[in-house]
Amino acid sequence: MSNKSTVVTTSTITRDVRKLDQSTNNIYESIAIISKRANQLANTMKEELQDKLAEFASSGDNLEEVFENREQIEVSKYYEQLPKPTLVAIDEFLNGKVYYRNPSKG
Repeated sequence: MSNKSTVVTTSTITRDVRKLDQSTNNIYESIAIISKRANQLANTMKEELQDKLAEFASSGDNLEEVFENREQIEVSKYYEQLPKPTLVAIDEFLNGKVYYRNPSKG
């Protein structure tokens, strides 16, 4: 998620529900698609954060730990400031960046 250069608002905004179902003609199907995409983004973000924080894991106490804690805090702050996965998923869905198909519709 951090590799993308999308500009998504980090605050919640009011959405026109009629725009969400334009591509599917079913608001519930649209919400399900957005939900699945948000879960994918959240999982990716969680894995990236865990990988970066794993670099700071150490078995002993030393003076470098104070410096590493600052770096760890900076990494955590960066991920906290990113837009929430739900907001990114809605933006991607509304801009046609999400591929989906419904097997029951043929």
